Amino acid sequence: MSERNGNEAVLVALDFGDPGFLESLQELRELASSAKAQVLATVTGRRAFPDSATFAGSGKVEEVAAALAETGASLVVFNHELSAAQQRNLESRLKCRVIDRTSLILDIFSQRAKSFEGKLQVELAQLEHLSTRLIRGWTHLERQKGGIGLRGPGETQLETDRRLIGKRVKLLKERLKKLRQQREVQRRSRARGHVTSISIVGYTNAGKSTLFNALTRSDAYAANQLFATLDTTSRRMFVPDCGQVVLSDTVGFIRQLPHTLVASFCATLEETIHADLLLHVVDSSNPARDDQIREVNRVLAEIGADSVPQILVYNKIDINGRSAGWDRDEYGRIEKIHLSAGTGEGLDLVRQCLAEFLGERHDFGAGRLAAASI
Repeated sequence: MSERNGNEAVLVALDFGDPGFLESLQELRELASSAKAQVLATVTGRRAFPDSATFAGSGKVEEVAAALAETGASLVVFNHELSAAQQRNLESRLKCRVIDRTSLILDIFSQRAKSFEGKLQVELAQLEHLSTRLIRGWTHLERQKGGIGLRGPGETQLETDRRLIGKRVKLLKERLKKLRQQREVQRRSRARGHVTSISIVGYTNAGKSTLFNALTRSDAYAANQLFATLDTTSRRMFVPDCGQVVLSDTVGFIRQLPHTLVASFCATLEETIHADLLLHVVDSSNPARDDQIREVNRVLAEIGADSVPQILVYNKIDINGRSAGWDRDEYGRIEKIHLSAGTGEGLDLVRQCLAEFLGERHDFGAGRLAAASI
């Protein structure tokens, strides 16, 4: 048996009749692996609705306890969002750490953030998630605790934690605001120079960074794992007959992406909001690709980027055996590109597509100027 490191886990996933349950369960396994957890058992079941006290119900909790006893695992990961009270009740009954899907994703983001801005954004999301735990269920902290110079007379531990978290959240938001202002200055500079901004978006692990590296001849980190990229990377790229554009690689999306993360990563995602065009990368080999497309579009709408023109890039055709090519809409514009960023097949189609898009923008802009001069 391998040496124990405290990350041995039992996964719990309940089917409430929603479509995509199996895909969501597979994502949970990949998320656990990305967080460096060793999955020793998986407990599944069907319910009509969550149990108010333990989410899973007493019978399923006993099944989870049996799996813990059999495997010796010390962590339970739920594929759902638990309330603070449910988490506390589960930990009391199971005598081990219990986390939900949101906490798992936050942990992965914490491990992966490399830049100063990325670390600030992750810490902000973690603290805002923690503050909901304090408000909703940390009654075990409602006790008097002395502390010279730390708190006022009669202040409880819970009040202190809230106050300290609130101060840190305020500081983080101020720092991120300054970074957002710096990004705005950079965007204005690009706008004055008439430089087109293109953002690569998509579901996590669809191959966005691989496409970014192939198009820009860059070396941004790319790996076959969830959330390999957290920090937005921008590079200049030459488009034949059109000149330079700025291409940005962004964080991937996933179903049930915590709202605290979306809010905290606003500064990063603003590159997407202000882009002239989105290259929406899709893993064409994934059976759930249509659901993933809908989830990405839902998050884009949430951040206000749903009005930005986008082209679907169906990646990984080397896996499903499709030939490189593109599809046009009823107006003759390219709406889908089929390629493999890994092998390079079809990359020239992206450059041709961008040249066509930029040509249309130039013609449209010239037409507006001509109309204004009449």
